[in-house]
Amino acid sequence: MTQTSNTPALSRRRALLAGGAAALTGAALAAPAIAQGAPRVIRMATSWPADLGGLADSAKRVAERVTAASQGRLSIETYWAGELVGALDVHDAAAAGDIEMYHSAEYYFQKKHRGMNFFTTVPMGLTSVEQAAWIEYGGGQELWDELNATFGVKALAVGSTGVQMGGWFNKEITSVADFEGLTMRMPGLGAQVITQLGAKAVVLPGGGIVEALFDGSIDATEWVGPYNDLQFGFQKLLSNYVYPGFHEPGTMASIGFNQAFWDSLTTVDQALIRAVARAELTNHTADYYGNNGLALTQLLKEAGSKPRLLPDDVWDALARASAEVNASVAQDDDMGRRIYDSYEAYRRLMGTTTLVSQAEYLSRRGMTDLFADV
Repeated sequence: MTQTSNTPALSRRRALLAGGAAALTGAALAAPAIAQGAPRVIRMATSWPADLGGLADSAKRVAERVTAASQGRLSIETYWAGELVGALDVHDAAAAGDIEMYHSAEYYFQKKHRGMNFFTTVPMGLTSVEQAAWIEYGGGQELWDELNATFGVKALAVGSTGVQMGGWFNKEITSVADFEGLTMRMPGLGAQVITQLGAKAVVLPGGGIVEALFDGSIDATEWVGPYNDLQFGFQKLLSNYVYPGFHEPGTMASIGFNQAFWDSLTTVDQALIRAVARAELTNHTADYYGNNGLALTQLLKEAGSKPRLLPDDVWDALARASAEVNASVAQDDDMGRRIYDSYEAYRRLMGTTTLVSQAEYLSRRGMTDLFADV
C-alpha cells in the first residue's frame, strides 16, 4: 500500500527523522554536555509491529538493558515498523545514518547481497544452536562484518525463533504438484526454492500478511511459528498447517548499527552492547521455545485439526531445490563463495555431531504420538 506525501504516517516519519537529525547536530555542537552526563540517544527502528510477541519483546529488552547497563549513558529509543522507516528499509536507513540502530532479520536485505541470508537462516540449514555456534566460533561473525562493512553497517545476533513451521495453506499439500500456481508469502532463499517448484513467492512484512490473506492476493503464508501464528489468527483463515519448516530451521534476529556510529562508541560501550546481545541470544531463543509450546496446544484446539507432516516426496524435492539455491550464492561473487563455503562446511560438521546426539536422542525420547493430548 502506497501512502501519499501528505499522510499522517509519512508526516510523522519526516518529523521524527528531522528531529533526530537536529538532535545529532545539537549533540555534535554540545559535546561538553555529553561529557557532563547527557545521554547519547540511539534511535532504533524495527521490522516488527509493537504488539508482536517474541520479536518486539526482544527489541524492548535490548533497549531497556543497554540503557540500564550503561546507567543511562546510552538511551535507546524504539520505533516500530513504519513509524520512522518502513519495516524492510531499516538496513538502508542505518547505512545512510538516518537511524543509529535497527532490530530486524538480515534476510530481508538479500537484494543488497544474497549472502545476507546466511546470517538469518537458509533452507535446510543450521538449527538455532548450530547457527549461533557458526557465528560465534565458526568464522560467521567475521564474514558478516566483512559483508556489512561494504554497506556501512555493523550487526550482531540477538536470538532465534527455532525451527519454524512449514506454513498455512488454502489446500492440502500432498505432492509437489500442489505448489504449482500457489502464491505464498515467503522471504529469504526459501522464496527461490518454492519458485523452483512452481509457486510464486511474495515478500511481505508481518503487518501485511493478514490483509493479503483476506483480499486473496496470497494463497499461503509462512510466518514464524505457533507463538506468532496464534497471535495473528491464521487458524481462523486457513486450515492446512504443515510442518516442519524446510525454509527456516534456525532463524536468527539481529541488531545492526550505522558503522560510523558504532566506531564512535567507546570500547566499553561496544563491549556492553555485545554482552547485551549475547544475553538476548539466549533469552530470545528460550522465549520462542517456551511460548511456541504453549501456543501450539491452544492453536490446534482452535483450529480443530492437527498439523500435517510434509510428505516424503515433497520434502525430498524441497531438499534438492534448497541445495541448488544455497549453492548458487557461491556463484554470485567472491564474497558469496566464501560465505557459502564456510557455512556449508560448518553445516556438514554440525550434521555429524547432531546425528549422534540431538537427532538420535529426540527420536528415542518416547514421544510416539505428538498430538495425543491436543
